[in-house]
Amino acid sequence: MNILALDTCTECCSAALLYQGTLFERVEMTTRGHSDLILGMMDDLFNQAGISLSEVDALAFGRGPGSFTGVRVGVGVAQGIAFARSLPVLPISSLQALAQDAADNTDAEYIAVAIDARMGEIYCASYRSIDGVVNLLDEERVCPPEKFLPLSNERWLGAGTGWGTYEEVLSNNFSDQLHAIQVECYPQARTVISLAKIDSDAGKLLSAEQAMPVYLRNNVAKKKAEQ
Repeated sequence: MNILALDTCTECCSAALLYQGTLFERVEMTTRGHSDLILGMMDDLFNQAGISLSEVDALAFGRGPGSFTGVRVGVGVAQGIAFARSLPVLPISSLQALAQDAADNTDAEYIAVAIDARMGEIYCASYRSIDGVVNLLDEERVCPPEKFLPLSNERWLGAGTGWGTYEEVLSNNFSDQLHAIQVECYPQARTVISLAKIDSDAGKLLSAEQAMPVYLRNNVAKKKAEQ
């Protein structure tokens, strides 16, 4: 299956194309302009592969949580392309993609993911790598870093920007169960593709109208007013 993937949920903006077994990708760190950047990236990928969108079989995307603007951009672009080309979609959790990237680059079995959610909170979840694929152990949630605790007595890898912003609090939470921290770890389109292939094989292809964002925090204005 030929899969086009994008992820704009964090400051790591990326696009990837899996075409006949060959992976093409573009990655750029940025704090703004995701919408213009991601479209240019996808054009570059098609040029590199020497194909057009008509040869893509499915579209995978990071569905959040993450930056509100970034998540909206990614879902909007994915929906627009999918509707225009009648392509099935494969929404992938940005937390899962981050955990998978960490698992791919280390020998960690248990991974505690934390993305800085601003306003004194983190997006977080716990994963276990089984046969090379990360599996969610609890639930994705947004909470103060003080409330993100280890689920078991195993040794944990801390991954994501939340571990940089709240390193002292999270390190204290996990104490001697924490064996390493990877702050510069982000969800990326290439990992979105690897997870999307698993979902595709499991028959989890969705229609364009089912391409929905996951924010976790639903009322930013109210929270800002309360601070």
